[in-house]
Amino acid sequence: MADDRQDLLNAINEFLDCSIVIPPSEMEGKGLLKSIATFQKELLRKRKEREQKKATKEGQVPEAKGLFPPCLLHAESPLRATELCEVKAEEEQEGEEEEEEDDPLKRTGVFFGGLVRDIKRRYPKYLSDIRDALHSQCLAAVLFIYFAALSPAITFGGLLGEKTEGLMGVSELIISTSVLGMLFSLLSAQPLLVIGFSGPLLVFEEAFYKFCHSQGIEYLTGRVWIGLWLIVFIVIIVAAEGSFLVRYISPFTQEIFAFLISLIFIYETFYKLYKIFTEHPLLRSYPPSRRSLNASTSSAGSTPLDTQMQPNTALLSLILMLGTFFIAFFMRKFKNSRFLGGKARRIIGDFGIPISILVMVLVDYTITDTYTQKLNVPSVLSVTAPDKRGWFIHPLGSKQSFPIWMMLASAIPALLVFILIFMETQITTLIVSKKERKLLKGSGFHLDLLLIGTMGGLCALFGLPWLTAATVRSITHVNALTVMSKAVAPGEKPKIEEVKEQRVTGMLIAGLVGLSIVMGNVLRQIPLAVLFGIFLYMGVTSLTGIQLYERLLLIFMPSKHHPDHVYVVKVKTWRMNLFTCIQLACIVLLWVVKSTIASLAFPFVLIMTVPLRRFLLPHLFHERELKALDSEDAEPNFDEDGRDEYNELHMPV
Repeated sequence: MADDRQDLLNAINEFLDCSIVIPPSEMEGKGLLKSIATFQKELLRKRKEREQKKATKEGQVPEAKGLFPPCLLHAESPLRATELCEVKAEEEQEGEEEEEEDDPLKRTGVFFGGLVRDIKRRYPKYLSDIRDALHSQCLAAVLFIYFAALSPAITFGGLLGEKTEGLMGVSELIISTSVLGMLFSLLSAQPLLVIGFSGPLLVFEEAFYKFCHSQGIEYLTGRVWIGLWLIVFIVIIVAAEGSFLVRYISPFTQEIFAFLISLIFIYETFYKLYKIFTEHPLLRSYPPSRRSLNASTSSAGSTPLDTQMQPNTALLSLILMLGTFFIAFFMRKFKNSRFLGGKARRIIGDFGIPISILVMVLVDYTITDTYTQKLNVPSVLSVTAPDKRGWFIHPLGSKQSFPIWMMLASAIPALLVFILIFMETQITTLIVSKKERKLLKGSGFHLDLLLIGTMGGLCALFGLPWLTAATVRSITHVNALTVMSKAVAPGEKPKIEEVKEQRVTGMLIAGLVGLSIVMGNVLRQIPLAVLFGIFLYMGVTSLTGIQLYERLLLIFMPSKHHPDHVYVVKVKTWRMNLFTCIQLACIVLLWVVKSTIASLAFPFVLIMTVPLRRFLLPHLFHERELKALDSEDAEPNFDEDGRDEYNELHMPV
């Protein structure tokens, strides 16, 4: 009850401040009210914080005041107010659950304490990881990511065979990707990660092979000892809960790494297309003259003579690559178009990648008079060079005894492999597990690192390559399993509704990669140019959602057209562009290091971006600017319209 007139006025003012007026209109209440409840909850939270700070300064404890519940609205009916109260209660309950959820990077102070917490957090949800896979979107993701995982395995496998003279190649990499991928999906804390081979690991393998060749040491036996030391380092770090260091990797470093990997995918796509144009140049007449044939032979390298200088090969490869990319890209947009019914559009949109692959393969199959390079898949399950090695590598040497000093010295290259695996795996997990991606089941940095490291170490005993979390493939996997909400209010931005968190897609993808050897006759009909289109699609779509990419576009946009984002409103334009240019300079430096003989220093240069952000940037930017530009709570644009034209409700005039 109000004691006097002032108390009554205060209560009425508070009621008006906490009220939101909704004009009478024909629209579904729940969808719109949920967004209003979220906004109102945030408004009240900020106001409460201001009151608490003010009361703390005055040395008083703020008293609860007000006679009306804050969830009431000026609406056209009491029912609307009741619905909002229910929605607000749901929001508060979800917020309390989020607060109670433990931090996966919090230290327990006990040996293997983080590992135990990862297991307790994730394994009780194992049954739901199976049930949640019963959705058509999961099937579409399997078909898409299968080709995205198979193509790098074949590409990197071929390069690995060249660098190691056949000691490891396509067969070994396919088997490693399949077996380790299935085990990781079954046992990991974040099964949405896609593990695979990476460029930095290829650089290391080449450098270590050259070292062993020059010293007269068996390369595969040396890898066994590196693998054993790798397991030792991994166990020590997991026991000491060393993954807590990941919390110092801010979005500044995450964006640099993710942008660089996406850029590499896009660059490699056009570089491979350039090589096709080099091997099959456009000429006025065919067959070519002897002089042009000799020039092409010297530049084409290992390409057989009978498949060089083919007419129309380069143009058809360009059409297949761009056709795959644009069909997949516009199928993604078709999901929210005006054509067909809602379910039909979404099914077609979810299966956009498989449809684009099928269409372009049929186009290539019908054009019989033009040569295109096809996917090269092993026909039998055997090592790449049976005359040089077997399936088991003896730790003491196969053809000669392995030197004892090298057994101990292998700890040095093992440390480098550990840094590569640690950085790539943990940064990828950080990017995938961002709050805005709405993953509810949690991650496990310690458990995933232990699995990838120990499995990689044991792989060396069988002469199989090490693997790590593949950033672009993992992000694409999560995006393919993300369900966006349909915008109810006109102009409202779409938000992530849920992500199909489960283990089945990862197991099926890895299993299909292993079965590729059996399906060789079918897969050999797929042109490489089609897979180039998938690479381009993955690189372009994974750029969306990276704040660095959005700020890079703002540099070329007039200020009056800038969106209403936190980092735009709270930071001056030229200072926001300065922050972006610093990140671009880091990317250029990493690209130069990756492309030169200093490529082994790539992980060390990447690590240096952490102290750059923590110690140097605070001298160039104010704290409030860094909070806006480098915030963990930033909400990216996932390049989804989310607007269903059939469900769009226009406000009455």
